[in-house]
Amino acid sequence: MDEEKYITNLARKTVEEYIVSGKEAEVEEEQLPDILKKKAGVFVCLRKKGNLRGCMGTFRPVQKNAAYEIISNAMTAAENDPRFPEVVKEELNEIQISVDILSEPEEVSDKSKLDPKKYGILVKGGHQTGLLLPDLEGIDTAEKQLNIAKKKAGLREDAEVEIYRFKVRRFEENE
Repeated sequence: MDEEKYITNLARKTVEEYIVSGKEAEVEEEQLPDILKKKAGVFVCLRKKGNLRGCMGTFRPVQKNAAYEIISNAMTAAENDPRFPEVVKEELNEIQISVDILSEPEEVSDKSKLDPKKYGILVKGGHQTGLLLPDLEGIDTAEKQLNIAKKKAGLREDAEVEIYRFKVRRFEENE
């Protein structure tokens, strides 16, 4: 099985098992693709008819490897995204899943080093942080990306922040 299919299947199996039976998916570690054996930040996003239905992730890994990060974030995206009601069994076949595996973040000195198509960003202002994944519809300038990340962090647009950029490898289910 190819890497992309393994990763999206793991996220799908997790969501389905969790919603249907309340159980956490299990992983056979010796069968993991190399990318999942390492620690990494991971975001799992659910879409229904092209619209966001849930998206949760970790910028810094908290699980023992990326496979467990996918399992944890897939369950959270399906059940605990505060923007949406819990996913129900009846809509599982309408949901498309994508998984983003994040690179190590690097601090950047100014917004000229940003590219919203290529890099996601994390802003930190005091104890508040805001994160935006790359290549999101309608976000085509570094300025817009920065302002949305600040807003997500609960910061004003003119707030002084530390800026980090990161790349993602996006794995998407075939329609």
